[in-house]
Amino acid sequence: MEEEGQLRSLMFLIPYLLLKRRRDINDLNIQRRNEIQRRIRHRQYFFQRQRRMMMMMLAGGIRSNVHIRTRPWTTTASTDWWERTVMTEFEPSDWLDKFRMSRQTFFYLCEKLKPRLARQDTSFRLALPVEKRVAVALWRLASNIEYRTISTLFGVGKSTVCRCVRDMCHAIVALLSSLYLRPPCEQELEDSAELFLSNWGFPHCVAAISTLHTAIITPSNNASDYANPAGWLSVMSQVAVNGRGQFWDVCASFPGGTDPTDILQNSSLWATAAEGGLSPATPPIFMGKPLRYVLLGEPCYPLQNWLLKAYPEERGRRANQTALTQQQRLFNRRLTTAMRVPEEALLRLRARWQCLSKRNDCGLDVVPTMILACCILHNMCESHGDPFKAEWQEEVVSAESPQPSHKHLLSTSMDDSPAEEVRQLFCDYFEQLNA
Repeated sequence: MEEEGQLRSLMFLIPYLLLKRRRDINDLNIQRRNEIQRRIRHRQYFFQRQRRMMMMMLAGGIRSNVHIRTRPWTTTASTDWWERTVMTEFEPSDWLDKFRMSRQTFFYLCEKLKPRLARQDTSFRLALPVEKRVAVALWRLASNIEYRTISTLFGVGKSTVCRCVRDMCHAIVALLSSLYLRPPCEQELEDSAELFLSNWGFPHCVAAISTLHTAIITPSNNASDYANPAGWLSVMSQVAVNGRGQFWDVCASFPGGTDPTDILQNSSLWATAAEGGLSPATPPIFMGKPLRYVLLGEPCYPLQNWLLKAYPEERGRRANQTALTQQQRLFNRRLTTAMRVPEEALLRLRARWQCLSKRNDCGLDVVPTMILACCILHNMCESHGDPFKAEWQEEVVSAESPQPSHKHLLSTSMDDSPAEEVRQLFCDYFEQLNA
């Protein structure tokens, strides 16, 4: 009888999945067809315009070899503000306030992105300089203000602002990931472990894992999947932060309602760490035993021999509450202190690039790339020593979408059996240190 019920459920599920797949394919075909029609109309417009220009030249007796340039975006404001004010009169504090980086870092970024962002002039319009394209995109990432406001400010069209943001984010991910968002080498692992010990009092740890929720507009499909534990719609990212407060690994683009454990177990970080990739080939010695470096995680993650989390203060119902020992409470306090590393790093990230702290009105095809680009820019600014202003954090603290907290993972079915022994080693270490 039970097998019959399962078979009946499967018979209803398969047609539903097939219908959903067909609907998704139809929607994709419609979008592709609309984009093709838009491009055809766009091309026809310019062909007609070129034809009219040729007719005017012939009618007026103008020689056809004369090179004519038309003024692009004739309805837009003057670009004097960018060319005169920004490029000649901006003080160092102005660059930091408006672009969230120093002038030197700004031009360094432009030079790195030039292979992907440089455009050629045409007969119809002059191409925007790379510096201006980068400035337009950074203004958007730093402030999250509307496209039309940036359009008026820089004297370009709204569609140009949108294209600048999209192109720069893709260029940053393509060209700068290998420099600023890559797996650490052995020396960087050792340096990070020393920083966790000296700054946060937690030994033998190289990184901490946390989550970031970015508010979005309501998507056209499967909107309920994006509702996070706090009730608002978001895209969730998983980040690994080292002892310097920089990002080593970022997994973006997941709906806000996704279980963080599912993201972790399907990420490259899980595979790398489980195989010992975040530790030297010869494990360092800890408490007299060879032990690979560990990572710290939130209570929503499973306990692993390379991933430690706090002891749960409750298991099951309140009546069956398990009292923690003094050793375990001490361990929890030290881990909570060390978990401030990703908390502060994410706060600085959202404060510097406020497109991640306010509701982002870009499409879901752009938001994940934007998150990755902001993480890379964060690492770049931190590596270059660009100042960080405390007043930026005040705007994030009062943001409309505070970060939600995830439920504790009470089940131990996903825990690694030797992991408890590893956690006990750290309890012994803190007890000896506290004696």
